[in-house]
Amino acid sequence: MIIDIHGHYTTEPKALSAFRDRQLAGLADPARQAHTADLNISDEELIQSVQPQLKLQSQRGCDLTLFSPRASGMAHHIGSEAISAQWTTVSNNLIHRICTLLPDHFAGVGQLPQFRGAPPKHCIPELERIVNELGFVAVNLNPDPSGGYWTDLPLTDHQWYPLYEKLCELNVPAMIHVSSCCNPNFHHTGAHYINADTTAFMQLIQGDLFKDFPALKLVIPHGGGAVPYHWGRYRGLCQAMRNITLADHLMDNVFFDTCVYHLPGIELLAKVIPVNNILFASEMLGAVKGIDPETGHNFDDTKRYLDQLTGLDEQSRHKIFEGNARRVYPRLDALLAAHHDRVGREAQPLTPV
Repeated sequence: MIIDIHGHYTTEPKALSAFRDRQLAGLADPARQAHTADLNISDEELIQSVQPQLKLQSQRGCDLTLFSPRASGMAHHIGSEAISAQWTTVSNNLIHRICTLLPDHFAGVGQLPQFRGAPPKHCIPELERIVNELGFVAVNLNPDPSGGYWTDLPLTDHQWYPLYEKLCELNVPAMIHVSSCCNPNFHHTGAHYINADTTAFMQLIQGDLFKDFPALKLVIPHGGGAVPYHWGRYRGLCQAMRNITLADHLMDNVFFDTCVYHLPGIELLAKVIPVNNILFASEMLGAVKGIDPETGHNFDDTKRYLDQLTGLDEQSRHKIFEGNARRVYPRLDALLAAHHDRVGREAQPLTPV
């Protein structure tokens, strides 16, 4: 089975964008305030909207995508905490509907109602709702709700601890994923995302988060940003600062995806990062949707790069494409096991009476 752990809903119906525009317009004029009841999107519209993802799943040989709201659309720096909460609920509910309509293709990953300066513990009710009521298997956690100015405290600060406690209690991992950037120095996908991946990893080196939360699982996307390329630097810093090896300090709890859009990058990732810490992902349809003129194939067809690696045995390939995802996302594993059992029962012939 091929599991893509990093997919975003980037083909939303226009009605969702119109709702967001009304919601933000209501900040200046309460008379124009948006109401969730005004958002009318049919099941047929939702199914039609994800046809591009389904087409690419089929073409590229992917079986299941962990599906979350558009990352840049989370925009935790815009509006107010109440606006963020409303927008998060609307966005997560649409993901749930898609996963319910197309359970063989999508499993839900939610955004959190973060807002710059707001305590992360305020996100706990929505976290509980999407896991316990909607059946989501993970969340995206924004380490910089300020949108590129990094005004909130590091991921290792105790302000985050109530949220981590709940993640461990619910047995769900978090993908460390920033949103759009309002700092003009940083392009959001080309700089801010990669900066955040690298920054988050360094924050984890500097702290002792996993001593307090040994069961916490964090996924750093986009191949870990600059981390694999500077692996020796981080090993050395960890040894000097924490008096412990990087492997012992972080690698039971931190994982990297394969959203790296060229073969040499994937080769480096597979050579440097332990195979147990690599999870297949493509981020389609996401940051880079064009065709690479050097290869004639889409940049984000990451499975093609992995298929070209000569140093991976079948056991390692299984881990990257399926096994690691089912281990890091226990609720996904339970979901797939339940689906397998259900299909098996349905396939059994009726017993004669």
